[in-house]
Formats: sequence, C-alpha cells, structure tokens
Amino acid sequence: MEADFSGYATKAGLKCSDGRTITRDAFAHQDKVKVPLVWQHAHNEPTNVLGHAILESREDGVYCYGYFNDSEQGKNAKTLVEHGDITALSIYANQLVEKAKAVLHGAIREVSLVLSGANPGALIDQVRLAHSDGEIETLDDEAIIYTGLTLEHSESAPEPTEEPAPVEPEPTQTEPVTEPEPVVQHADDETVQDVYDSLNDKQKDVVHYMIGTALEQAGNGSAAQHSDTITEGDLTHQEGNDNMSRNVFDGNGTKTEGPTLSHAQIKTIFDDAQKMGSFKESFLAHAEDYGITDIDMLFPDAKNVTTTPEFISRRMEWVAKVLDGAKHSPFSRIKSVHADITAEEARAKGYVKGNLKKDEVIKLLKRVTTPTTVYKKQKLDRDDIVDITDFDVVVWLKGEMRLMLEEELARAILIGDGREPDDDDKIDEEKIRPIAWDNEMYAHPVTVPANISPDGIIESVLRARKHYKGTGRPTFFTTDDILTDMILIKDKVGRRLYNTEAELAAALRVVEIVVVEVMEDTPDLLGVIVNMADYTIGADRGGQLAMFDDFDIDYNQQKYLLETRISGALTKAKSAVVIKRTSGTTVTPAVPAFDAESNTITVPNTAGVKYFDVTNPLDDTELAAGDLVITQTTDVEARPNAGYNFPHNTDADWTFAYTA
Repeated sequence: MEADFSGYATKAGLKCSDGRTITRDAFAHQDKVKVPLVWQHAHNEPTNVLGHAILESREDGVYCYGYFNDSEQGKNAKTLVEHGDITALSIYANQLVEKAKAVLHGAIREVSLVLSGANPGALIDQVRLAHSDGEIETLDDEAIIYTGLTLEHSESAPEPTEEPAPVEPEPTQTEPVTEPEPVVQHADDETVQDVYDSLNDKQKDVVHYMIGTALEQAGNGSAAQHSDTITEGDLTHQEGNDNMSRNVFDGNGTKTEGPTLSHAQIKTIFDDAQKMGSFKESFLAHAEDYGITDIDMLFPDAKNVTTTPEFISRRMEWVAKVLDGAKHSPFSRIKSVHADITAEEARAKGYVKGNLKKDEVIKLLKRVTTPTTVYKKQKLDRDDIVDITDFDVVVWLKGEMRLMLEEELARAILIGDGREPDDDDKIDEEKIRPIAWDNEMYAHPVTVPANISPDGIIESVLRARKHYKGTGRPTFFTTDDILTDMILIKDKVGRRLYNTEAELAAALRVVEIVVVEVMEDTPDLLGVIVNMADYTIGADRGGQLAMFDDFDIDYNQQKYLLETRISGALTKAKSAVVIKRTSGTTVTPAVPAFDAESNTITVPNTAGVKYFDVTNPLDDTELAAGDLVITQTTDVEARPNAGYNFPHNTDADWTFAYTA
C-alpha cells in the first residue's frame, strides 16, 4: 500500500532552542513501529486522529510514512497536504532520557501534522496537564518535539510492526530511582527481594556498582561539578545549576573503578528494608557500618512549602469587621451634638385655663474629637534586600506593616491599645475613643458578677438590649472562651441548646458574634454590643493610610513608614452596650512621692493597693509603706489586692531616677 505522504518525523543532530540535541539512536529502537497520526497533537476528540504513520529509523533521524483514514477529517487533511497547505510534522514522545543536554532515548507515541512555519527549527515543548483543581503539572519525561521539516511526496513504506512494549534504555543509560522512598511491598505481594532475585548476574553487578559509586561520592563529601548525569526526563534544567552528581558510567558504557558493596551487604540492606518498610530507612541504618558520611547528599533537600515566611499572628478576621463596618468621614475633626429630651422638663404638659404656659428646656450636649497619628516603621539593610532572592522581601515586609497597623487601629477603636497613659507609644484615647471605655452616654455599661455563668451572660445581654439605641441590629464582639461557654450550654437531658453560632446570635438578638482575640488581654470585659455604622472614622485629604520609603546613604539602609492621621468616636448616643465583669472594689493607686536630693521614695499607704520594686524583672520585691532610699534608678509598680481593681487607663507604674 502506497503511503499518502512521507517525511522526517525528527532529525538527529538538530539543536533545539533550549540547547538540547536529539541523538542519532534516541528513537532507533522504533524502526517499523506504527503510531497514530493526529492533528496538532489534539487528543480531546477521536475525530482528531487522521490515520497512522510507520516509523523508519535512518542514520540521520526517524523517517515516517503517513496514511490517512477515510474519515472526513482524514480526507480533508489529505487534501491540505496534497495542496501544500500543510507541510510540517512534529512528534510527541515520552520516557525521555537525557545526558549532558543530549536526548539519548525515548519513545515516539504519535506523529502530528502541524501548521507550517509555526515553529521553525527544532524545539522541545514540555507537556503540561491542567487538573480540575486548577493546578498545572509539568511532565518532565514527556515532550512535543518540533523540527520544522517539510513533507515529501509519497513513497512505498516498509511493512509495519506492532508497537513493542516501552523499551527500557540500555545499561549505559540507566534511569535513576526517582522515588525517594520506594515501596517495599508491591500490590501483587512481590517484595524488593523478589525483584532483586529476578535480576541476572550482570544486572546485579550494575546495581551494586551504582550504589557503590553513590557511597563513594557521599563518603568523600564532595559532588562533581559537571552536570553530566543521565537524568530521566530532565527537560527543566536551569543554566548555572551544575550541582549534580556525575554519571556512574563512562561515555561508552564501561564501568569506572570505585568502591562497591558486596552481594552480602546489598542483601542485608534489602532484607532489612522488608522489615522496616522503607529502603531509605534501611539504607540509613547501615550507613555508619559501611563508612558512609554526609548521608543527606543521597536524598533530596527539604523544600519550603510556602513562597514567603508565614506570619505567626493573632486571628485577624475581626479587624475587617471593625474597620470596614465603621462610617468614614472626609473630615478629621468629628463633632457630635445631641439634644437631651429625656428630662422631665422636656415632656409635653397639660394646660389649665388661666395658668402660665411653661417653656420647654432642652439640654444640648456636644463632643469634639480631633485626630492623632498612628504609624508603623521598619527598615532593611540594602545588603539583605539584594541577597534575599527567594522572594520579594520588601513586598513581604510592607504586607506585615499594613497587617499590624490595621490590627492596632481596630484594637484602639474597639477596646483601646492597652498601653498605660504615660507610655510614649500610647494611642490617645481622646483622639480615637475606644467603644469599650467610652462615656456612658455613648456606650451603656452593664456590670455582671465575677462568677457569672454562661446562662447568666446570655440573660444579661438580653436584659441590657433595652439600653441599645443604635442603628439596626448590632454585632456582639467577644472572646472565643465566652462564645464557647455559651454555645456549650445544655438542657437537663444533655442536649445542646444552640447547635450553631447563628442560633446563638439569634437568641442574643444580634446579627452575628465576632471573636476578638485581643479582648483576652482584658479579662473583665465580656463583650461589646455595637453596630459599627454608628462609629465614625475621620481623616482629612492626605491623612489616609500612606506608605513612605527613604534610603539612608550613610548606613546603607532602606527605611519604610506606614502612617495615618485619623480620629474616631461613637457619634450616636447609647449606640453601644458594654458587658463588664465585677472584679471587686474599684480603687485608684496614689502616686509615690520622690525627693531627688535625698533619692528617697515615699511609698503611700493606700487601702487595696500594693507597691512593688520591679527594677529587676526576675525579682519583684514588695515595698512597705514609708520612706525608701534608692541607690539606683528604680521602677515601682502598683497592683490591686484581691477583691480590688483599678479603673481603666490607670497609670500604675513609675520610674524614679537616681542622682549620684
């Protein structure tokens, strides 16, 4: 039967665009093999199969004879070839074996008609698979090889033979073990020992020599500097990456001299592998016995599972709830004015003929909140920026700065930053007013017993709901512990009353329950009920969140500043309800007196308050009331006794400077 066309499927000696060359014998074993003939390597439909091709191994490459089938697509393709519209071929191959950028072995699986001129010269395209989850996987041992060679007129073809099973490469092209931990027990119960015993003496010598050569390289602690290893399917080699072990064979397949493991040693390793369940574990167990050092060279290095370092941070979901839920004003000076019409004088009155009609008295309440600056500053040595090449460290650092600044703003808005008033880093609570500690005109406080039960918390929230005058249905901000205690409440037969957070939220008459991890720092605060739409964040033009960077030429440092200038406050009366736990009698600590001339601290005698010398953080010493002469700069801290507590925002530590 005369072929419809013929031509070279691939040429030997052609250098591909990525620097690799197809060797003369790479596909020589496929002489007279019959493979499918397809269009543009498309496999998604059977109609893309146009016929078949018979391969012929020649001195200068692989020649093929093409036969079109009688399908419409086959007839159409035949017409295109006869007319000269299609003039180029390419092949799809797998089981590729490479040495020193030369493709030594492979198996042609199909020949394809391709658009003429689409890929001039030789080119190897890696095969990529798109999975259903969106991941793209590159198959390193498969490729589409374009040569740009033109078709010829039809010739008589040799008789085809059935395609043999995939031919393994000759010993001079031994494929390395690609699995780091081979499975000892196979599905058909064939063990590693069974496989080893099936080898002939020559094959066993090859295995012994390969392991011996690996041990030699590991033992002398050095790796060859030339990338001439035969590597199956390595089509992704990067220039400059020459840190590869050398080939265990010379160019013509003759073994080089070097240490080997004896048959008895090999058998011991395989026997122990069956017991341990892992060839790797068995190999490691005998490493010291056989004089192997630097064993890690034989196994892959650990790889990062993420492209950048992962932050160890608190839960941040609540931050967006606070910042995005608040109302944003284009003015940084916020003023709220309220008229109190709840007083008795504001009520409408009855009239008696002849009496004087009284005027209504309305009390106006006004509050002004001015802005403050909140910032985050970082710096990097330029040497570090240049040396860190695994990821963009500047982008990573700026992401950390924004993350932490937004958390600090949300914390200041909801519960305050927790720093004491004399701390230089304190966010002024008169500029960004925390809801949890706001004036009771705006945030109604509800005090509950210290030992209140989860049932009691729910009841307290529901009873306090009448004090809420805010917009719509609010959100309940609380801690994870409080949420867990409430959701685990059970009836008398052990059934949970609330199966989901949504059911609990409905029972509390709130839109949702939001867990705030930083609220755990204030254990007496059980929760805040508020609609963030009643909280206004103000920032003038230019005062919004902004990033600045500068280079310090003297210290070779790149410096970064992220800052904002804003104000914040509740602007609607009774728009929040704050649930607090009673922890005892509230007492304010007195400030110790200090005489700098005599270096004498006078410790006050305040009921419910103890004073401590905290100069040495590892040794707090309680101070007795009275005079104390210091011999060094001393830090003093006040702490409440059991049954007492300090008011919010209390300054309870002081530093007294010693004068020599």
